Amino acid sequence: MRLLIQRVSQASVKVNQQTVSKIGKGLLILLGLGHADREEQARFLAEKAANLRIFEDEQGKTNLSILDVKGEAIIVSQFTLYADTRKGRRPSFLDAALPETASRLVDRFAELLRGHGVPTQTGQFGAHMEVEIHNDGPVTIWLEK
Repeated sequence: MRLLIQRVSQASVKVNQQTVSKIGKGLLILLGLGHADREEQARFLAEKAANLRIFEDEQGKTNLSILDVKGEAIIVSQFTLYADTRKGRRPSFLDAALPETASRLVDRFAELLRGHGVPTQTGQFGAHMEVEIHNDGPVTIWLEK
């Protein structure tokens, strides 16, 4: 399981020109799933994301979590995080989880993040999405389990 976390001042996801999710201050999480990923990885990474201290305190130090700043999150399924580009010029996505498995784990990850107290929205699994990201900092963190 791979997460590309971006600290944002705001973010939104549109499908067919309709906004399906929108947040202010918080995290935009691109979530990639591999064949071997299970709920164990989702639990670990949801706890890590909820408590990751990447927001600034009053002294300008990154000491606060999304919970501390009362932020929100959007999770966007991103199978392309499992792109293999070692051969040729066209990425292979053979390492990405099949859609039926990935869809369940994306929903479960969102549920687990909500369980930690983070208001969480999602994109639309399998849809062509327009993701608008106002990266704050910029701060971008890669997590993998």
